[in-house]
Order: sequence, then C-alpha cells, then structure tokens
Amino acid sequence: MPHPETWLKVLPAGLFCEPGGFFVDPLRPVERAVITHGHSDHARPGHRAVLATADTLAVINARLGDWGQTSQALAWHDPVTLGDVRVWLSPAGHVFGSAQVAMEYRGSRAVVSGDYKRVADPTCAGFEPVSCDVFVTEATFALPVFVHPPPSHEIGRLLDSVALFPHRTHVVGCYALGKCQRLIALLRQAGWDRPIWLHGALVSMCEVYRQRGIELGDLRPATVAAKADLVGAIVLAPPGAIADRWARRLEDPVVALASGWMRVRQRAKSRGVELPLVISDHADWNELNTTLDDVGAPEVWVTHGREEALIHAAAARGIRGRALRLLGYGDEDEAEATDIKQEV
Repeated sequence: MPHPETWLKVLPAGLFCEPGGFFVDPLRPVERAVITHGHSDHARPGHRAVLATADTLAVINARLGDWGQTSQALAWHDPVTLGDVRVWLSPAGHVFGSAQVAMEYRGSRAVVSGDYKRVADPTCAGFEPVSCDVFVTEATFALPVFVHPPPSHEIGRLLDSVALFPHRTHVVGCYALGKCQRLIALLRQAGWDRPIWLHGALVSMCEVYRQRGIELGDLRPATVAAKADLVGAIVLAPPGAIADRWARRLEDPVVALASGWMRVRQRAKSRGVELPLVISDHADWNELNTTLDDVGAPEVWVTHGREEALIHAAAARGIRGRALRLLGYGDEDEAEATDIKQEV
C-alpha cells in the first residue's frame, strides 16, 4: 500500500495528486482542479476542468463568471474516478458548499480538509470526520489562545449593544461569502426579524444563497438608504468598508467586526473596532485537536496557519506531523478585501 507522500506532491501550482492527474485548490491555472470552496484564495480562475460541489460551483460562477472551460458537480459522498484515484467530497462546515477532498489510491487514503469548522452553521452542511491514513489540515487558529466562544453568545452581545444604543447604527464587518450569510441566519435564530441592511458588495452573494434554497429574510441595500432609516439598525459591510468614508454616512455608527481574530485585542484596536465579535468560520484550537482524534490518521500534514503548535500537540498523542509549505492561502477577511470591488 503506497504511502500518500509517494503520490501527493507539493508543486509550484499547489498540492498535486499524481496518479489522479489533478490539483486540490491550485494556486495557478491547471488542467484539472478539485476545489474545496469558493473563497478567492482557494478557487482561482483559468482551470481547464473543475470538480466541486454544486453549491461551490454556483458561488464561483457568481464570483468569476466564465472561470473555466468545463465543470463537474459532485454530490456528497458520491465517488468519481480520476485517473487511478477514487475521489469523493464530504462536508467541511466552513461556508456554503465547502468540502473536504477524500482520495483513495491502492488502499491508501488521504483527506484534504480545506478550511473547516466544527460548530453548527445554519447556512452550510456540518463537518464530517473521514478516517484516513494522512489528514491534510488547515491551522489558521492553531494556538491554545484561540478558543472561540459560542456564536450565540457573540450575537447576544451584538443585540445587547443595539438595545443599549438605540439611536446609533451598528455596522458589522464581515466577508461576502459565508460570514455575511451566517451572521444573518444567527440573527434570525436569535429573534431579530427586522430588516438587515447590506453594503452593495454583499448583495450578490446573498442572492446566490437564496437561489440555492437558503432563506435570509428581509434584506435591504444600505448604500441607497436614508440615514434616518438606519438609526437603530444592523448594517453588514465588508471589513474594509466599516472604518472608511462609506461608514461615515451612518448615524453615529458602532463599528463591529466578526472574525476569529477579534480574540486579539490589538487587532480590534488597530482597526478601530468598538465591538469585536469573535465569530469564526475556522476551527479553533480545541476543534483542530478534536478533529485529529476523530479522523484517526497516524499522520497529519498542516498547512496555512500556525503549523508548529499543532504538530507538537499531535506528536504528544503519537501522531506524526509535517508542515506542508503551501503559500498563497490566507484569511478571508484579507482575501475578500482584495476580491470585492466596494461600492461607495
């Protein structure tokens, strides 16, 4: 049985499955790509053939338009053979349509997690552990300091602030794919049935969600709203817009930002955030370690994040670790800022 290190290679274009003839989330145009999800640092244009979930393909179509010559939608757990490799997708719980890529070759199995989280999200399918010989995991928040609070707690803090400052407008920074729609759904779950106002850059992705069957309630464009309409309201906007001249049209705004990085007070302070909301679409330290136990892989490859701490924690439990140096992936708060053309 060949070890995955003999058939999964790190090339300049990204992680390449040699016997399958495809890349996973390649960093540059390739002949065949398997895409985990639609964020711009994972789903890039120019590939000749693309395989992903139908929801991810819908997201990419909305973002990129004519982004590849051929595409194939794959349902959950529905295997397809690429070259000599059996491939299937399992939910990653990161954002709408996000998937883990499972690969089997001659009795050896590797799973690439993509980005993922383990807490329930009403806007996407929940993470499912897949047993494997090698687990390739992200490590965005792989330090013990990063233990995310329950999202309902942070939404409660937001609603408490709205009640405390009824004459101010609360503007919440969030990236366009995943975080925006999750915040809307969490607010609806918490009983907020009033309109939620959107910066123009967030509207089109919310429409994709609606077209794919996820109802988000009464959403209205903040860009053309009268200032008086936004008093006491919740406005969602890209992170780059919450502190610029766009936000100054709002009534004495309370600036909030929803991100796992809001655990770091200096990050919140440097961005002028009055109300930091620790709501992340990535696994925290505990979730990462729980996942290593759940998948049962004797070896873990760690990429785009704090590799050393997670490798050390894995070694303490007898799991071999390796830092997989894949450059070019980032946090959505920054990646989406360069991907969105803001409307002012």
